[in-house]
This record gives sequence, structure tokens and C-alpha cells, in this order.
Amino acid sequence: MTLPNLTNAAQDYLKVIWAASEWAESPVTVKQLAERTGVSTATVSDGIRKLAGLGMLEHEPYGSIELTAAGRAVAIDMVRRHRLVETFLVEVLGYAWDEVHDEAEVLEHAVSDTLVDRIDRHLGFPARDPHGDPIPSADGRPHLPDAVRLSDAEPGHSLVVSRISDADPALLRYVADKGVLLDVRLTVDEHRTFAGDVAVRLGDDGIAVELGQRASDAVWVTVEGA
Repeated sequence: MTLPNLTNAAQDYLKVIWAASEWAESPVTVKQLAERTGVSTATVSDGIRKLAGLGMLEHEPYGSIELTAAGRAVAIDMVRRHRLVETFLVEVLGYAWDEVHDEAEVLEHAVSDTLVDRIDRHLGFPARDPHGDPIPSADGRPHLPDAVRLSDAEPGHSLVVSRISDADPALLRYVADKGVLLDVRLTVDEHRTFAGDVAVRLGDDGIAVELGQRASDAVWVTVEGA
């Protein structure tokens, strides 16, 4: 799609608002948006007010932020650009999965629709990015897997890692060092709430691994074969 004449910051706001509710039901607030974008609440409030005036979102004072159809279309397009760029950087240019987020944040605003479509075609129309986040199709349809946080997964089931949040590069490196990567099979042995961690076994060898609360909240799994 041809993006409206919005600033990079405005495009980022729309993208973050949509992505914040992609894996959770709760809509984002001004405070949360400020935390996610690293700017002051006053700056975010001003940007939200302008986007509301452009018909991109709706926001009641001190309430949650809701995208309009127009705002959602822009947000999904920005998400698509970001995730395709990340995938291209990893699969074609050899970046590590913990290096691509910041690069994609810059490039997503610069690439043309034609380049985005050609990247998509060159990669074979990938369904997900290097972290397991679904890449919306060219017509704007997201494809969210039926996944739950590892911290909420029931013990005893054969599970497959389907997504790992890329919000913190250090956490990506941590779970990778533990052997928890996309498509790895695992079984939850126990949720040890008293210790704040989850005990799991990985793969056919049943390698025992313990993940803390932050890590298990960042890992999403699906039931194998579902």
C-alpha cells in the first residue's frame, strides 16, 4: 500500500499500538506507548492527538488507544515491512536474530512498496520473521498462530516453540544459549511458582532446562501437531 504522508514517529506509534495488542487482548495506553517508544508521555500525547485528528485512531482522555480502520491498515503495513526486512537481514545478509530489530526500525521507513514486494518474493513469501512473529500478507491479513506463553503452558504436553519476543536482544541470546529456539520441541515438567521459573525438557534427548519468569513469558508455544 502507499503510505499516507505521516512522519516516521507517527508510523512507529501506529505500529507499536497494533503490535502491543497482537499477542494480548489489552489495548495500549499513552504511558505504555511512551515506555515502548522511549519518549515522554507528553510527546506521545501530542502525537496521538495529531493521529486522532487525521482519523488514524480514537483516544479518550486517560483511556486506551484504539486504531481506526485507516490506522490499522498503516500499522499492519509497517509491521509487514519491519518483519520482512528482519527476515531478509537474517536469511540473506547473515545477521544474527538479536541484531536485526534496530536495523529494521530504520529501514522499514525507507524501503519502497516495490522493494518490499521483491524482498517478499525473493524470500519465498515467508509466513514468519526470525523470531516467529507472523508476517502479514500483502493484502494486510495477519496470520497469528494458536500459541500461548510458556509460562501458561500445561505440563506434560509435547510442545513446539513458535515465537520468542524480540523486545530484549539480551533475552534472545539467553534463551538461545539454553537451546530454546524456534521449532524446538519441549515439554513442561513443572511451574515452580515459589522460585519463579519453569522446568522444561528439550527435544528427543529430554535435556533439562530451567527458564526464569521473564524468559518463559517471552517464549510462546503451540501443542505439537495442532
